[in-house]
Amino acid sequence: MSAPDKLRVAQAFSRAAHSYDSVADLQRRVGEQVLQQLPPMQPQTWVDIGCGTGYFSQRLREQFPAAFGVSLDIAEGMLQHSRTLGRAEYCIAADAEHLPLRAESADLLFSSLAVQWCPHIEQVLDGAWRALKPGGRLAVTTLCAGTLFELRDSWQQVDDNVHVNRFRHEADYQQAVAQQPWHIECWQTHAVCEYFADLPSLTHSLRALGAQNKNPGRPDGLSSRERIRRLAAAYETFRQPQGLPATYQVLYWVLRKP
Repeated sequence: MSAPDKLRVAQAFSRAAHSYDSVADLQRRVGEQVLQQLPPMQPQTWVDIGCGTGYFSQRLREQFPAAFGVSLDIAEGMLQHSRTLGRAEYCIAADAEHLPLRAESADLLFSSLAVQWCPHIEQVLDGAWRALKPGGRLAVTTLCAGTLFELRDSWQQVDDNVHVNRFRHEADYQQAVAQQPWHIECWQTHAVCEYFADLPSLTHSLRALGAQNKNPGRPDGLSSRERIRRLAAAYETFRQPQGLPATYQVLYWVLRKP
């Protein structure tokens, strides 16, 4: 997987802080799915890694009202939005690859649709292992190869530039998880699809989420009207009765530290 530019990731999500929740229905459905996979537990401390606007920090607060909560994100704009809503005791600007957490300090680490932006997933898992107490859990949703394949394939009909974020294969995550003796309580992959009336609606949604292309090889500047026309024509070949599909290959896991 080509490494995304982390500065661009942080800047894009900071800019999207005020628009994100208006278009984040899929993101909420995905995160709720992994919450449902958690076994009965009463954590003393939870950490929301890549908290975004803090929606799931609030859900964790509701599910575990007696626990001490920490929200963490690399995008200062997102973190500021979450901080003003008071959804956790602490809000920390930090990178998931360098978790600023004491050893064995957390019972639950939660992260929904964030670690796909981390080029070194092994560092994320190493940090999680160190930060979790024995018996603690790491609950994650992330994106795999095949995500937004309709947009990627349509752009390939137009030029050879990289227009769509690249994502790891599920096997890459399996290999990284195998580096520690995690107990796997849940491991599932699902294709989740959203539908849009037209191409501008799709691209507007990606911009509002802060999820536009951040990979090396991305083109600079605006696309010409003719290239956009060709892209729209190519994408129309994917149209279904519900509209233009945008498919996300979602991986869910819950790991327990022995």
